[in-house]
Amino acid sequence: QVQLVESGGGLVQAGGSLRLSCAASGRTFSSYDMGWFRQAPGKEREFVAAISRSDATYYADSVKGRFTISRDNAKNTVYLQMNSLKPEDTAVYRCAIGRVLVYRTTGGYDYWGQGTQVTVSS
Repeated sequence: QVQLVESGGGLVQAGGSLRLSCAASGRTFSSYDMGWFRQAPGKEREFVAAISRSDATYYADSVKGRFTISRDNAKNTVYLQMNSLKPEDTAVYRCAIGRVLVYRTTGGYDYWGQGTQVTVSS
């Protein structure tokens, strides 16, 4: 059974930083693409960032230049370094795993974590 467990969320002031982690088990991690999505109250889930099995990275325009996605295949973990956080980054952040054709959509990801809350105060 595939499991994804996120950690690293919390409360931070605007302009601050957080690093999210997503630990995966139950799959050959290096053979899969990984994504981060977020959902704020009353809003639809939106793409944040993705990293392919070949280490290509993709970002939403709203986080480009502020967030960095990376992976450590030896630790079966994907990270999301979030800098210069803004109140509009407040959301539940979830990681996902799959073999993906279109990284910005949810369809190719077949397992999801439970999520970690990120709250950015102004």
